[in-house]
Amino acid sequence: MTNSWRFSTLIDRHRALGSNLEDWSGMGTAWSYDGDPDAEYMAIRTKAGLMDVSGLKKVHISGPAASHVIERATTRNMEKLMPGKAVYACMLNDAGKFIDDCVIYRFGPNSFTVVHGSGQGHEQLTMASTGRDVSIRFDDNLHDLSLQGPLAVDYLEKHIPGIRKLPYFSHMPAALFGKPITISRTGYTGERGYEIFCRGQDAVMIWDRILDEGKSMGIIPCRFTTLDLLRTESYLLFFPFDNSEMYPFENEGPGDTLWELGLDFTVSPGKVGFRGAEEHYRLKGRERFKIWGLKMEGTNPPGNGAPVMRDGKQVGVVTQAMYSPLNKHNIAIARIPVDCANNDTDLVVQCATHGAIKARTHSLPFYDVDKKRRTVQD
Repeated sequence: MTNSWRFSTLIDRHRALGSNLEDWSGMGTAWSYDGDPDAEYMAIRTKAGLMDVSGLKKVHISGPAASHVIERATTRNMEKLMPGKAVYACMLNDAGKFIDDCVIYRFGPNSFTVVHGSGQGHEQLTMASTGRDVSIRFDDNLHDLSLQGPLAVDYLEKHIPGIRKLPYFSHMPAALFGKPITISRTGYTGERGYEIFCRGQDAVMIWDRILDEGKSMGIIPCRFTTLDLLRTESYLLFFPFDNSEMYPFENEGPGDTLWELGLDFTVSPGKVGFRGAEEHYRLKGRERFKIWGLKMEGTNPPGNGAPVMRDGKQVGVVTQAMYSPLNKHNIAIARIPVDCANNDTDLVVQCATHGAIKARTHSLPFYDVDKKRRTVQD
């Protein structure tokens, strides 16, 4: 493990499952377990799986200027976000290029929590707060346990009254096993799922009890990288692994526009005044590439970074690929030319292990196109 500065209280649980606790965003994270990742993928798609995603950074923002700071730092309109609701947002730099994404939770008139990944979210919020009547606090005691899959609600309703009625991208205070939590109907899998925000001192007990009680339902622990299988199908991007920080342009520095990433929907209609807004709007129609899908022949997915070829010339790169034992498709997220962003361009992926793989462009997502599984209300 590298020199991590953030620590989950579940370290011993992850080590017992075979993890070496690889560093992600400053925290030793369970990228690998000894078990079968396909079994974990199947659990989340058909039953439920439990993941420790505490490596996500939690930033509390409170005070009279809290909504102003978030308005400046992100692409969303906070006047539309009511207490008990959450929203997915992006953050840009002055050049209008993506630097992080986040989920914003509103708890009251002047109280928010922003949860983000390994990008510059905390720095962006801190910069926007300069000279404002606002308090910003980074919180590493708050752990995030993600219970994802169609049976997650069946398990949780045994312990949390009203959980079945909680709408998608909503959250509420609750008690779980006699401990205080905030539970949110969010996640990163494309399934109906929940994130349990709890104190670090309670995380081990909650983890153990969910896995013990849920075992008969097929609930199992899942490594962090199982998310790569799920997100590929569900068109959920992961910074920096789908970005030019990983695959830089030849003659310019890293940085992608929301138009290129397909994340322009995160800009609230008509919103101006957020960092990078002018450049964001100016760059519409000037896309250098598109994030797009590939459906490939066979059952062998290529590795990340595999070249995408057209007429013998590299035109793109695979950022994440997977073969689904459930849906029987071999698919990838890729960075490809704008004129290939359709459903009928034939390409070839040059895999270092399996050689040339025939591919055809395909719109995203591949799975649950109408997003009915993650948003279902019953």
